[in-house]
Amino acid sequence: MARKFFIGGNWKCNGTTEEVKKIVTTLNEVEVPSEDVVEVVVSPPFVFLTLVKSLLRPDFHVAAQNCWVRKGGAFTGEISAEMLLNLGIPWVILGHSERRALLNETNEFVGDKVAYALSQGLKVIACIGETLEQRESGATLEVVAAQTKAIAEKISFWENVVLAYEPVWAIGTGKVATPAQAQEVHFQLREWLKENVGAEISASVRIIYGGSVNGANCKELAAQPDVDGFLVGGASLKPEFIDIINSATVKKNA
Repeated sequence: MARKFFIGGNWKCNGTTEEVKKIVTTLNEVEVPSEDVVEVVVSPPFVFLTLVKSLLRPDFHVAAQNCWVRKGGAFTGEISAEMLLNLGIPWVILGHSERRALLNETNEFVGDKVAYALSQGLKVIACIGETLEQRESGATLEVVAAQTKAIAEKISFWENVVLAYEPVWAIGTGKVATPAQAQEVHFQLREWLKENVGAEISASVRIIYGGSVNGANCKELAAQPDVDGFLVGGASLKPEFIDIINSATVKKNA
């Protein structure tokens, strides 16, 4: 079965109420491929989740940018999976490199977060990726395999997981992995899943690419056989996000 193309828009720590309403209005007015061709999820900051959910077109969905590793309680500043579900938020991004680097989230901690979110019924965009130093030392596969292994050891059900490969050196830098570089890592990840998790999961799990994706480079990246979509940062706040969503037709027509 073909893997449905997936586009995630990570708004990160950006936006005011008015700016968010403007972005949603733009998204609501455009014509994009149908839900059977592409799945679109946008991830605003926590404070705008309910606003975006209330205004956003029904064929697009909403994701939180993080959630806590277990049930809520005395964890000041955290948001639990249960709270997100209570708000009707179906998706969450976990393990983003900015959180791994700035907040010292370890592979094991991310694995625990993914497992708990899934156990509560959330769908997860799980982020992995290497730094420039790791790539230059030839450790890319070792790093992303270790990050994936920490998740695979905690879960058995992959249907609600999207893996987002985001080379850290390409996030927000304007540097983009070439289509060949992206395809190479996605292929190696799929082979790792085949050998360590199972052939069926390897064939069905969606592996999306993130790292300075924009309207100019998305079609060439989308044409790669193991690239199943994108997790888009800065460009998801701009009109070119529509071009990125429309790159799903490249896969449909392949």
